[in-house]
Amino acid sequence: MTTEPCDGCGKAVRIAGGIGDFWSFETSSTGGITLELDDGGEFFLCYDCIDRLPDDRVVTSSDVSAL
Repeated sequence: MTTEPCDGCGKAVRIAGGIGDFWSFETSSTGGITLELDDGGEFFLCYDCIDRLPDDRVVTSSDVSAL
């Protein structure tokens, strides 16, 4: 199993696939995604942090920093 820290909350987030899952036969999905924002920011966020981002306007790097 491979993990990557969430750029919002710092929690270790599972990354599905790769050689680590080959031997364990883990079938869980990835717990987050990388967002590329219009202002040039790129962040790996868990789904809980993504849910906390504003949905009424374009998300910015400042919004991620505020998490």
